[in-house]
Amino acid sequence: MTKADIINELSIATGFDKKTITLILEGTMDCIKNHLAEDEGVYLRGFGTFTLKKRAAKTARNINKKSTVFVPAHRVVNFKPAKDFSEKVR
Repeated sequence: MTKADIINELSIATGFDKKTITLILEGTMDCIKNHLAEDEGVYLRGFGTFTLKKRAAKTARNINKKSTVFVPAHRVVNFKPAKDFSEKVR
C-alpha cells in the first residue's frame, strides 16, 4: 500500500477531497518526524509508539574490498505496535 492508496481510502471513507486528506497526512508525518528529530517519542494510542534507539559505534567489514569500516554512533527509529494492533495483525 502506498501513500496514494491511503489518501484514496481515507477520501472515500470520510468524504473529504483528496487535497485536504493529503495536507492532513503530510502534516501528521511532518509532526512525527519533527518530534523524533527533537529526541521525543510519539505515542499513538491503539496504534503504537515511535521512539529513537541509540546504536553504539562499531567496526564492520566491507566484504567486497576486504577491509574494515568504522560505523559511528547513530540513532535509529524504533516502532513498537500497540497490543490491539499486534492482535489484529495476528
